[in-house]
Amino acid sequence: MEERELLGRRIRSLRKARGLSQEKLAELAEISPKYLSRIETGREENPTLNFFLRLAKGLKVDPYEIFRFEEKGKRSPRLSKRLENLLAEVRE
Repeated sequence: MEERELLGRRIRSLRKARGLSQEKLAELAEISPKYLSRIETGREENPTLNFFLRLAKGLKVDPYEIFRFEEKGKRSPRLSKRLENLLAEVRE
């Protein structure tokens, strides 16, 4: 399974755990429901940092929580490294 599919499942899981529909979360995060659907299904290849910040606000979680997922007990080292680099850039 690709990282974007894992990420989509994680977002869906966070959304459902909060009892939110895609439409309601999209409204809270000020994003398109269609775009959120594409993210959750792993069909969107390049979501932006702004998207993740808005999504975290809508879910009422810290942005890093969105990326805390595993596949069969294994973290994706490639995705973890990319995330670390992105967060380092944002902090600068």
